[in-house]
Amino acid sequence: MAVSTTSTLFKRLVQQGLLNGDLAAKAIADKGSQYKNLPELLIAEKLITAPNLALAAAAISHAISMDLEHYDVESIPEDLRNEKLIRKTDMLPLGKRGRNMYLAVVDPTNIQTIEDFEFNTGLNAEVVVVEYDKLHKLIDKLFDNSMGGDFDNSDWDLGSMGITQDDDEEGGAGVQVDKEDQPIIAFINKMLLDAIRKGASDLHFEPYEKTYRIRFRIDGILHEVASPPVALSTRLSARLKVMSRLDIAEKRVPQDGRIKLKLSAKKSIDFRVSTLPTLWGEKIVMRILDSDSAMLGIDVLGYEEHQKQLYLEALAQPQGMILVTGPTGSGKTVSLYTGLAILNTTETNISTAEDPVEINLAGINQVQVNPRAGLTFASALKSFLRQDPDVVMVGEIRDLETAEIAIKAAQTGHLVMSTLHTNSAPETLTRLLNMGVPSYNVASSVSLIIAQRLARRLCSHCKHQEHLPEVELLKQGFTAEQLPNIKVFKPVGCDHCTNGYKGRVGIYEVMPVSGIMAEIIMQGGNSLDIATQAQKEGVNNLRQSGLIKAAAGLTSLAEVNRVTKG
Repeated sequence: MAVSTTSTLFKRLVQQGLLNGDLAAKAIADKGSQYKNLPELLIAEKLITAPNLALAAAAISHAISMDLEHYDVESIPEDLRNEKLIRKTDMLPLGKRGRNMYLAVVDPTNIQTIEDFEFNTGLNAEVVVVEYDKLHKLIDKLFDNSMGGDFDNSDWDLGSMGITQDDDEEGGAGVQVDKEDQPIIAFINKMLLDAIRKGASDLHFEPYEKTYRIRFRIDGILHEVASPPVALSTRLSARLKVMSRLDIAEKRVPQDGRIKLKLSAKKSIDFRVSTLPTLWGEKIVMRILDSDSAMLGIDVLGYEEHQKQLYLEALAQPQGMILVTGPTGSGKTVSLYTGLAILNTTETNISTAEDPVEINLAGINQVQVNPRAGLTFASALKSFLRQDPDVVMVGEIRDLETAEIAIKAAQTGHLVMSTLHTNSAPETLTRLLNMGVPSYNVASSVSLIIAQRLARRLCSHCKHQEHLPEVELLKQGFTAEQLPNIKVFKPVGCDHCTNGYKGRVGIYEVMPVSGIMAEIIMQGGNSLDIATQAQKEGVNNLRQSGLIKAAAGLTSLAEVNRVTKG
């Protein structure tokens, strides 16, 4: 169904005053092509809530409504579990009686699609109106269960997987697919889709002597999701290498590649693929690169209000250097891309040097570093300065040459953004000094440093208040003045989350380099001296920022301890 203002549901919602017609029409005109149907757009753009939409749709069509919160997915008939049809139509058969089926729908006025579903199943539909988000949750649960997430070798009946498909576009590479490979293709495609649905950031395919393990990194933690037969190790790695357009015959050295998986006409996901020869075969790690994550906007990244303002003020400066620091997987790339998205206007010339280019950003000149060909961060940066740049982003400052060129650019009318691998904001300054950068250059060029971590966010459905004695809260780092108002929560676990957590939240130390800090640097002060001054100036370190998130009920003390220790 095309998203338009002519649908029956749209008209009836507006007529009954349940929907602001002007706002909805503008959203459809601006973003209608991004959504599959009207309910998806209305809920995603927060024009109506899922419960209110379900109540209104049931009343409009005089159909019965149903709450799918605790519906038993196992009761859905096996012969009606047509994933392609269900996902295409956003409709789910809940059961059947004779030649009739109970069909869960969000938009009961979409008669054409309901009739198409009837035609494909050969059954008559008795429509049941349900909430959009609960319907999709049940659909995901149904097909997640059928994807073999927890099977062992005995569950692998490869001959029964009736997959009939040509080599897919995203991994074709012009290779003819044998029938015996079709189950492998189907399984890997399922794993990729499953990882996307679960919100994983990485997939690990790992061969061992007697076992084969597949793990997803979800919210920063690895979880084992499948254990196919070890005999399939070679076929699984070969298929992944074909999809990544890598050399199948070369198994002695690491290789890097990419996969583009098209989810729809408007949506695709990139995977960065890395192979590594191990004792028992090739380990393959795939990182999911979703361009939507770079367009989140600064308001949803987890900055405290004063921290956000400091970042925005630094971005507004015509020159200077903004450094983002933290370990791998701490969200540095998203922070940088968010800043670039704010600066990305037709009046601004932006160039980036990255290794690798993870997410393509329209309107920004992105360069893939290639040291073997002589294209290093330093050489790219030198070229940028001959290209009339306003903003330069260097993926990482790894050596003195890159650092010196970046600092020169920051001192000559350019805004420079980059990353370093240090544990805190003060340590970043001493790291530059240890590289060999003169102290006067560090003091005069660096304007802002952001140290960050990602903590798992507590599930809002099941988190439970944790009652800790005051002495323990003080030991954790809370002050005596804070104690009367402190409420901390712990994870429990439910159907909505993974072990009590769902999603992640950023923890930040945002430190502007003040005049006094510049003097400390010039006088040979160390990171401890700088950290002491930062505290005097009201800069929260990572630990303090984490405690603020815990006190707000966003994460647990255990999670704060995990990501800020050391």
